[in-house]
Amino acid sequence: MCGIVGIIGKDNAADILVQGLEKLEYRGYDSAGIFVAGANDQHYLVKSQGRIADLQARITPEVNGTVGIGHTRWATHGKPSERNAHPHTSSNQRFTLVHNGVIENFEEIKQEFLQNKQLEGETDTEIAVHLVEYFSDNGLATKAAFKKALTIIKGSYAFALIDRNDPETIYVAKNKSPLLIGLGDGFNVICSDAMAMLSQTNHFVEIADGEMVTVKANEIAIEDEKGNAVYRESYEAQLNLSDIEKGTYPYYMLKEIDEQPSVMRRIIQAYTTATGDTQIDEEILNQIIASDRIYIIACGTSYNAGWVGKAILEQMTNIPVEVHLSSEFGYNMPLLSAKPFFIFLSQSGETADSRQVLVQLNEMGLPSLTLTNVAGSTLSREADYTLLLHAGPEIAVASTKAYTAQIAVLAVLAKAIGDQKANPKSLNFDIAHELSVGAAIMETIIDEKMLISQLVEQYLTDSRNAFYIGRGVDYFVAMEASLKLKEISYIQAEGFAAGELKHGTIALVEEGTPVFGIITDQKTAAHTRGNLKEVESRGAHNFVISLESLAKETDQLIIPDVHPLLTPLVSIVPTQLIAYFATLQRGYDVDKPRNLAKSVTVE
Repeated sequence: MCGIVGIIGKDNAADILVQGLEKLEYRGYDSAGIFVAGANDQHYLVKSQGRIADLQARITPEVNGTVGIGHTRWATHGKPSERNAHPHTSSNQRFTLVHNGVIENFEEIKQEFLQNKQLEGETDTEIAVHLVEYFSDNGLATKAAFKKALTIIKGSYAFALIDRNDPETIYVAKNKSPLLIGLGDGFNVICSDAMAMLSQTNHFVEIADGEMVTVKANEIAIEDEKGNAVYRESYEAQLNLSDIEKGTYPYYMLKEIDEQPSVMRRIIQAYTTATGDTQIDEEILNQIIASDRIYIIACGTSYNAGWVGKAILEQMTNIPVEVHLSSEFGYNMPLLSAKPFFIFLSQSGETADSRQVLVQLNEMGLPSLTLTNVAGSTLSREADYTLLLHAGPEIAVASTKAYTAQIAVLAVLAKAIGDQKANPKSLNFDIAHELSVGAAIMETIIDEKMLISQLVEQYLTDSRNAFYIGRGVDYFVAMEASLKLKEISYIQAEGFAAGELKHGTIALVEEGTPVFGIITDQKTAAHTRGNLKEVESRGAHNFVISLESLAKETDQLIIPDVHPLLTPLVSIVPTQLIAYFATLQRGYDVDKPRNLAKSVTVE
């Protein structure tokens, strides 16, 4: 959600900014822009609604320089338009600024400080750049004016500011929104995500909330809120450019679906020994075992993975587990148990809704663990413990491999806890072997792309809506399967507990309505088939995904058997491909669905 890039100290600033913005396209955006300062007081501001390609088409050969900032905007305040696109400039054209986040008190700032200002657009960001100008006009130097503005602004932000009178400096600050400084030889960069600037450097410095950074070509200076100098070691990003390229794939989503078997094998390698024992920090295990309840906090796809994790954890550990939406939990916290332990699930580790919960829990002194794909992310840094997903960069907005990675790591964690507690179910569960079997079955399903594409043509070509149904963990998979379908194909899809159909949902079934039934649980298979018969009698066009041991000849997709605890790892894969082909056949952009963002960094 929104992205910032910046460069200082290289001649081809415009090209570097555009390349960086292209790497941030996955975050979701509806407009983009760059500002570049060149020699002889030449300055260039180029903005465009639409894709980075639309922006690039507007950049003429003379647009270049040695310092610049760029931005992809996902609209919050003000509709998507060129005038609302970043960067924004002050009235006197001296200051140019980009911003991620939401300024909560922008109306109050406008009334108190900017009543006489004529604003160009409708964004809260424009208020910020005019506020810097206000304090500059009242005698403060640029750095002091920026710091003064930061003391007044409330909300989430990542800022990058350039003063045209001092084009050898970029001023940077953050609160709640992610931002990094990248270190080069004779140049430095800024970015919302290390992926944006990997072509320039793989050495980055994290910025903490409340800090301000002065970035020059040969140095950076970090200050805390009180003006004290802060020194922080850089870290090396464990990524390479090949990880974030599509290669021969037409879309990132297809690449990431295909990568799931290898992700399972990386998780086995990271978290189990050669003899099949788990490798989880004993301090994590002891903290969880000492708790009386586990709370899983997550959003979207991670929330759906949390429900599967609940089922696995409870069976293997005998510890009660609750699953909560972070956007609800933070403002409507339930009555907690006496010794709670919190697990945060987040692909990016930057999810704003989850972070506001973690901040509260830290203030309460409660223990927490983050499962994330991004080492050094905010949720990773601020939780007590971290387990990495080892899924590699996930670029497509619709999450696939992060979902299965979260389930797999939760299963390893459950196994480790269960072993410590000598739970027979855990002791008899060979996690490394079963995940390896799951990986092989994933490959088998992935090889059926042609069949799945043909089935999608039969079932979803002309459909406006669809339902997924299942019971137990199959219901949890139905929730995620429907989310995948709706978010990229725009088919109105819902996932329901099969037994609830008669309590209202069946009223929506009419002639030709696609109903996808997931059947992987022997206890409930007959019941789900009965529910499928009920909707079929109302005209539904049924599509059954079943395990081989529970299958009937008329089922559309049959998948090989896997350990009962791990069925969601394999049953989700055909539904990911169903969503992919439904989107492709409708002519939509698989990787960049409308209105959505990959990394949700505002509440």
